[in-house]
Amino acid sequence: MFEKSLLNAFNRHQKYTPDLQENVEGTLTGGYSIFPRTRVVEGEAPEKIMVKGPIKASRFNSFVPYEDQLVAFNAFTQKFLVLDPVLVDLLNAAVLENDFPGLSDLHPSFYQELVNTGFLVEETTDELQKVIDLRNEVDFADDHYSLVINPTMNCNFKCWYCYESHIKGSKMNDETMEKIQHHISHIMETRPELKSFSISWFGGEPMLYYDAVVEPIIKFASQKAAQHGIHFETGFTSNGYMIRERMMPIFKAYNVNRFQITLDGVKEKHNTVRYTASKKGTFDKIVENIKLLCKNQIRVTVRINYTEETLDRIEELIPEFSDLKESEKEYILFSFHNVWQEKKPNTLKLEKIITNFRKHDFTTDSLFTSFDTLRDSCYADKKNQATINYDGEVFKCTARDFKADEREGVMTEEGAIVWNEKYEKRMNSKFNNSPCLSCRIQPICNGGCSQQSMENIGSDYCVVEATGMEKNDIIVSRFKQILEVQAIRRSKLVRRINQINRGMLQPA
Repeated sequence: MFEKSLLNAFNRHQKYTPDLQENVEGTLTGGYSIFPRTRVVEGEAPEKIMVKGPIKASRFNSFVPYEDQLVAFNAFTQKFLVLDPVLVDLLNAAVLENDFPGLSDLHPSFYQELVNTGFLVEETTDELQKVIDLRNEVDFADDHYSLVINPTMNCNFKCWYCYESHIKGSKMNDETMEKIQHHISHIMETRPELKSFSISWFGGEPMLYYDAVVEPIIKFASQKAAQHGIHFETGFTSNGYMIRERMMPIFKAYNVNRFQITLDGVKEKHNTVRYTASKKGTFDKIVENIKLLCKNQIRVTVRINYTEETLDRIEELIPEFSDLKESEKEYILFSFHNVWQEKKPNTLKLEKIITNFRKHDFTTDSLFTSFDTLRDSCYADKKNQATINYDGEVFKCTARDFKADEREGVMTEEGAIVWNEKYEKRMNSKFNNSPCLSCRIQPICNGGCSQQSMENIGSDYCVVEATGMEKNDIIVSRFKQILEVQAIRRSKLVRRINQINRGMLQPA
């Protein structure tokens, strides 16, 4: 059993710690738990957790210091616990002495929470197999098909950091458009399990050939989906310059529901990077078009590319969108990305910027949103996905050049795709990297995307370390994001209550 000194510390903890019922801030919503108070309310018995055998600590547990306590994180369940020092001592003792029944007897509510949140699992649990099963469930699902189409590899901008090879005069011809339509029909007609179908427009700048290529395919796919009872949606990765008011009725009619549009910092900086062939600045027009989309209830991810030089002035973008109504702000998300040629991001500075955007009622992603490549895996990781270039070549990933010798398949005249050995290599590239197989955050990283796995076959690698960051940075950032979101939600609720009390708003 536990040492006497530990028992004494536990008794002191119980004596001076308020009940759970008295601590309304004790639980975070959204599937994450915070557990700073552990006493059971008088008269209540803890819920009985049924286990089939001996217990062990999960291999996916991490413990990170945060302020005066310890943040515990399980990468498979993605649950957080906040533990005071006594609880840490209790858990450590149970692990060292392999005495989890003793922990259950001594502190049943704490033991129960550890089991509920996945920090303790049955000894016979194959945790790696659970990760493999989850990957298969996500990446090999047959109820959705995702198609990426490049109408062109040309662009009306020429940003210095862009990795794409802009090909002047490149445009999808009628023959390739017809093949794509055959492909859409083939997928929808031969897969009875299909429930949804999406098209993502990429390039190049896809809006260059909106009238000639994009709109006809959108209309065809939408009508074909309606015939088969399949949900259809589509969206664009665009520089946002060529969006027009006349497109809005078409967008609404055919479920164009998302855009990703990039800004390169404040107006002066953006206009030195993103300009037209005539050297005309584009900032004002792009901001105007982003607002147009939000007003038409089309979601926009504003990708803000920054360098160390431009980071200090990023917050000056907030006033540019301050005239959006509260309901319109729901359709905009700011996403911050370090230009890939630069060194690792200044995380402390960026965290403050993100917090300020949230205080002004704007939604942002977290610093490490991309590090969830298991549940939220890349489109190219999925079996039922294809990228079709303007010339009809078939690929998976869009973050590399579309060279003929790198293609992963070909379309037949009937619209089927015949995949080659590169496709098979991609789909079997996961779970081959030794460091990943023993990593505590594998369930949220899993070696990065399939492209990274393919490019590192035969070598031991870590995609987190390659960025210059630490694994604990990801955990702490996620935890701080949850705390901030909770605080902002509460402040919005208080503000709404005050407005109701002053007669400024009607209760919902």
